[in-house]
Amino acid sequence: MEKLITLTAVAAPINVDNMDTDQLMPKQFLRGIDKSGLAKGLLYNHRHLSDGTTNPDFVLNKPGFENTQIILAGPNFGCGSSREHAVWGLMQYGIRAVIAAGFGEIFYSNCFNNGLLAAKVSPQTSAELFEYLSDEHPCKLTINVKDKEIRTEDGSKIWHFDLAERHQTMLLEGLDMLEATMKDIDSIRAFKEEHEKAFPWMSGLAGRYAKNR
Repeated sequence: MEKLITLTAVAAPINVDNMDTDQLMPKQFLRGIDKSGLAKGLLYNHRHLSDGTTNPDFVLNKPGFENTQIILAGPNFGCGSSREHAVWGLMQYGIRAVIAAGFGEIFYSNCFNNGLLAAKVSPQTSAELFEYLSDEHPCKLTINVKDKEIRTEDGSKIWHFDLAERHQTMLLEGLDMLEATMKDIDSIRAFKEEHEKAFPWMSGLAGRYAKNR
């Protein structure tokens, strides 16, 4: 996966609480057999009016937001059903980071498994960022994954976000879940050996059980 170390980009504020995965990627865009073409479906019912025409009042359709790479979202972003298509759609659209005061649990994991930063901030930080950003006049933010910081473009304001060490490593080194696990293979093997010594009667138990079924 592509590494994410620092990112300076236009940030679009979407102040909607409980934005679920059905809003992020409506079900009619889940019919394909691969990941391609999902950018079209991202936030479709927000980006379009009921007749299918572009909604000029939605932030991503406004001038200056064409190259948005950061979304500032409301709390509990990505809740609802487990559809990884929502993350794929965000990334195909060009989004590399989502900032929110909370995320749906499965969506949160899916983000890091695909190289998308889900930056969890405090409610106070979220409120300050929404106050700083405008949906009429595009502003850029700089995100530093190593320092876990969000800065204004001129550096005059700094906010911090929460990020587990494992997820931070995955982003900084461009690792997927399997590659991140393999970094600990020596520790995993050492644990296996110690466990088998301590509990020899359990060694290979799962394999023997599977063969006898």
